[in-house]
Amino acid sequence: MNPLLQKMINKARSNATIWKMALPLRRAVRFAQRGKEKDRTSALKNEYRKKRLNKVEDTFVLYRILGNDLSPLHMQGQTRNNLQFMLDHEPVLKNCEKRWVLNRIIDKDEEQAIKNLLDEYQQPYMIIPFEEEEYKSIMWDTDCLPEESFLQNAEYKKLDYERRLRLIVSIYKNKNNYVMNCNGARNAALQDGKSRAKWALPWDGNCFMTKASWEQIYSDVVSSPFFKYFTVPMARVLENSQLLSDDYLPNPVEEPQVIFRQDAKEQFNVSFYYGRRDKVELFWRLGIPGKWEQFEDEPWDVQRRPASDEWGQVGETGWVARLSSGNSSLASDNMQAYKNRGIVRNEAIINTLRDVDIMMSRGNDGPDTLTNISSRVLENERRLYIGKDNQTINDLICRLIADADNALGRGPYSVVDKLSLPPSGNKNDYWHPAPYWWPDPEKPDGRPYICRDGQRVPGTIMYEPESEKYDRTRLQMVFDDSLILALAWKFTGNGEYSQHGAKILERFFTNNDTAMTPNLKYAQVVMGLNNDMGQSFGIIEFKDMYFYLDAVRLLICSGAVSEETASRFKMWLSEYLQWLLTSEQGEIECNANNNHGTYYDLQVAAIASFLGNHMVLTETLMRAQSRISQQFLFDGSQPEELRRTITAHYCSFNLQGWINLAELASRWGIDLWGYDPPEKGNLARGVKWLLPFAGVKWPYEQIEDFDEERFLPIWFRAPKSVTESMNYDQAPKSVYLSKPKFHPHDGIRPYWNLGLLEG
Repeated sequence: MNPLLQKMINKARSNATIWKMALPLRRAVRFAQRGKEKDRTSALKNEYRKKRLNKVEDTFVLYRILGNDLSPLHMQGQTRNNLQFMLDHEPVLKNCEKRWVLNRIIDKDEEQAIKNLLDEYQQPYMIIPFEEEEYKSIMWDTDCLPEESFLQNAEYKKLDYERRLRLIVSIYKNKNNYVMNCNGARNAALQDGKSRAKWALPWDGNCFMTKASWEQIYSDVVSSPFFKYFTVPMARVLENSQLLSDDYLPNPVEEPQVIFRQDAKEQFNVSFYYGRRDKVELFWRLGIPGKWEQFEDEPWDVQRRPASDEWGQVGETGWVARLSSGNSSLASDNMQAYKNRGIVRNEAIINTLRDVDIMMSRGNDGPDTLTNISSRVLENERRLYIGKDNQTINDLICRLIADADNALGRGPYSVVDKLSLPPSGNKNDYWHPAPYWWPDPEKPDGRPYICRDGQRVPGTIMYEPESEKYDRTRLQMVFDDSLILALAWKFTGNGEYSQHGAKILERFFTNNDTAMTPNLKYAQVVMGLNNDMGQSFGIIEFKDMYFYLDAVRLLICSGAVSEETASRFKMWLSEYLQWLLTSEQGEIECNANNNHGTYYDLQVAAIASFLGNHMVLTETLMRAQSRISQQFLFDGSQPEELRRTITAHYCSFNLQGWINLAELASRWGIDLWGYDPPEKGNLARGVKWLLPFAGVKWPYEQIEDFDEERFLPIWFRAPKSVTESMNYDQAPKSVYLSKPKFHPHDGIRPYWNLGLLEG
């Protein structure tokens, strides 16, 4: 309707006299609309006769597309249960052939059970297989974000749970479109159906026809065959048995199914994915009226196509039953149930795709074991050591054991051992001043302190005598000694190592009197600023939590850590994770575009993985992927790190963080190395940019000495597909001949060359 006319009519309704005066206007509008419909119908009839379709018998082919059960949206096995109900109870449909599509069913046993059932009832079907290798090549689509940094900033944190789920599902769209393959399967059925009958019905697998509903559809279609499309609204049932009663009254208010005439040009848009208007996009394109006309798009949604040339060439007919999902609480027709279905549907999509990603990661170790060390490789190395089959490995492990023996003479450690008080006055609070901030010589009390990049304050340099005043050195010894002790236990079976590692865990994290408060409020304090609270930068001092959690996993495996201690440690981690996610310091660090953002994500992801907090883990790895194009230029350089005074250090340090993140992500089937945004940098080019500087003069500012052996962990840990075309003459023939320990500032775990994932 013309907007001006509608506005006049609406205004007229407020006044009875004017409303009566407006009657002729309203009649004129309706008459004009009827005239347009009459003209369109006449044109469709002429086209129908011109194509001689009136000489073609009205035959139908009905496809039901059978896919994966998505928990908790569906009950396990619900697809097969509904199929059994249809095979047992659906009547023969006049002039209609029934066919089935097995659509990317992941569980091969379930797929076989469905095939057996269809074979038993002599039903024809086509199979669209789930191919693991095809799926493995599919990446998250973080390019859909409104801006590259969206997952880091405050706007994302403001999203309510429902919208946040929608965004995560959007990032999953490529994986979703492969596994669910809704519109892909519909189009496959449609193409096949047009070769078999005049009318093709590529419908969802939960569609059930009663005798009466089919008779109505058949009658309407054959009486108005000049329409190229028909919509069939759906009626949701709580229990399938309701359809067997003659008293059943449908309430067909659900999104309709579509019937296509064999000459119809339109198909479903395969860019639109399950859970986000996969059918509705075709409704928009064809001008099909309904509640979806009021739907608004999110900034990350797929763009709609313009109106079709066949816009409005659609009839409506009958109804079809939507069989039970097995979850009756979501089956009501009210608005709250509709909203809940949307939330549960998105949760089910995310859970299913995450489970598929985990399944694809079985070639590594899986998320239930170590996340930065390969259990399989570590076990092979242990056998070589025990059998004395490799002298190079034996020499390296002997050095490890010597370091573990030294660690037995240290600790266990606690934050209460420091020689100075944090600004809070509570020794249980972690405390460390910002390392590059010095008293201002022009101020009587030196406050606020001023920054001298690259020049460390005494006591903030690890292992120096004055470092006993603070907690940074002590924390690093917790991390490093624990991993060395855990590895030594793994290779020797000596419980003395694992027991000492367990004592370190207890005293630093779980003992009520000596445990650290689960936050970093006083890490990297700049005196005179922020009420002497810590800076966001201080969070990076916990950067090595990723490998410490692997040490804890090994210690738990050894039996040295009691169930109570393990439980208390998880409680500590949960509180600390919550602080990371919600504190002002954590939010600022999350939004950092340099190595601080990288190591924030590494820390959060490692803790979420340890705790089994899948939603936080997924969000964090998605955010990490979106950071790659921010931090690396197309040539692989890192502009944020090249702004510093020790650029060789920071470029290497940041890339080490990315390698650690990529290894953790791989346990969950996520390939950060495979992310290649258009015209942006990626991790592979980051390696190829950095490593050629080995053995040559570093061309950027570097005011400190730089250990070029730091390139070795990058060389050996990058995927072979990245390094196979490169030469690195400085690299030893065996990774076990590389230096096993670097300074903690370098971002390389102790004995990085043991349990190393094959590149």
